[in-house]
Amino acid sequence: MDEDIKFIIDTTKESMDNAIAHLKKQLLGIRAGKASPAMLSNVLVDYYGSQTPLSQVANVNSTDARTITIQPWEKSMIQPIEKGIMLANLGFNPMNNGETVIINVPPLTEERRRDLVKQTKGEGEDAKVGIRSARQDANKEIKKLDISEDAKKNAEIDVQKLTDNYIIKIDEILVLKEKEIMTV
Repeated sequence: MDEDIKFIIDTTKESMDNAIAHLKKQLLGIRAGKASPAMLSNVLVDYYGSQTPLSQVANVNSTDARTITIQPWEKSMIQPIEKGIMLANLGFNPMNNGETVIINVPPLTEERRRDLVKQTKGEGEDAKVGIRSARQDANKEIKKLDISEDAKKNAEIDVQKLTDNYIIKIDEILVLKEKEIMTV
């Protein structure tokens, strides 16, 4: 295989891997019934005037399937942590005992589960757009190469196969997440 084509395919593969990694990260934040510290991964807290990820100002743990505890490293951070959780609009009602912030994760209603599945599918669509964009970029680069038309066609076919495989991976990830969300 021509070095230029190999480089284009490797770069495309890397972009597609990044799209999958981003999807997995986004799906971690979508609640699936059990309490998990990942649910709070997108929460930002006002830490002395700058927005800081919650994980950088406190220890976040799930003590059981329905409870998340947040142990701030500074007691003065309890109020900002509660405020950050409320602003993140996750549907949680944080409480504190003066030492830690406690979140009781309510069980999901059927309607909420369906909403989460829709959100999951939306994230999947975003990932697919990223995959298709990487394919489009690769095909543009292939067209610019100074090689035979047959070699260009073969390279485009390879990129399409890669695209199809990544779309299948996304669908598999979504099926697992959907099953996780819908399991009571």
